[in-house]
Amino acid sequence: MAEPGFWDAPRKAKEVTAEISAIKERLTRHDDLRSRLADLAAYADLIQADPDSPDSAKLAEEAARELDDTRRRLGDFELAMLFSRPEDAKNAILSIHSGAGGTEAFDWADMLFRMYRRYCERHGFEIEVTDALPGEGAGMKNVTFLVRGPNAYGYLKTERGVHRLVRISPFDANARRHTSFASLDVLAEMDDDIEIEIQEKDIRVDTYRSSGAGGQHVNKTDSAVRITHLPTGIVVACQNERSQQKNRVTGMRILKARLYEMEMDKKRAEIERHYSEKGDIAFGQHIRSYVLQPYQLVKDRRTGEHTSNVQAVLDGEIDAFIEASLKGKKAAASDQEEDV
Repeated sequence: MAEPGFWDAPRKAKEVTAEISAIKERLTRHDDLRSRLADLAAYADLIQADPDSPDSAKLAEEAARELDDTRRRLGDFELAMLFSRPEDAKNAILSIHSGAGGTEAFDWADMLFRMYRRYCERHGFEIEVTDALPGEGAGMKNVTFLVRGPNAYGYLKTERGVHRLVRISPFDANARRHTSFASLDVLAEMDDDIEIEIQEKDIRVDTYRSSGAGGQHVNKTDSAVRITHLPTGIVVACQNERSQQKNRVTGMRILKARLYEMEMDKKRAEIERHYSEKGDIAFGQHIRSYVLQPYQLVKDRRTGEHTSNVQAVLDGEIDAFIEASLKGKKAAASDQEEDV
């Protein structure tokens, strides 16, 4: 950075400074852990020097709390070290789409949205809904929202796939068991200067009135924007801003992210074909089942991670599933058998 002319190339300078910041942050966390381990060793020495002292009992309690906190921080640090791709540090764009099944599927999509919203709240991530289409009667057909926070994409990228719900439907007068599906797409938010060229002739921009509860601007001006990328058929909609121009800027950013992810999918497919591992990242098969009846179980088909505390999972406690996926845990053959 001290070399002459470093700032003459703003894009390269931005990449280097971002890399430096990431390295410094990891070193800071590493040094903090070393300091905590040294403190724990000091606690142990003091306790062993006079184990029967009343002060030793207090020190032991304090050391136990410090040990639990250090274990948690170490676990977080281990996960952070798994984020090897440059986009892992970026914000995430999540899109939930209900599957077939009408009201039941709409409700399941809404439940998933709540689950990820609660997860983000627990981790201090900010959420901004960019587009939402309510379901007919209940829930929602689809929703797209931006998640802002450190390594948001790194954590949430493993959740991409189809999620399956089995329960007694609250919308069925005969109380029959229903199976519903909803898909989650996770993209890394791309910078405005990302090198993905989108020509004007390749897009169609339609404007329409925003949906929602109304207000000074909503439903009164054609501020919502729908962008169609003609070569790929990708459609992006944005209606959260009052300004049509701001919605277009946000929509183009999401379109870039989807085009980028599409290229990454092509490269991953090539790697899969090379190693004869087709299906590991297939979007058409569900990655996780949430069974509410006849028993309580949430099970990840890829890793075998499971829990009977379904309500906690639906309240956003999905860290165990994310951690297992990030660490590359593989399910045993028996774990991959179909649920009810």
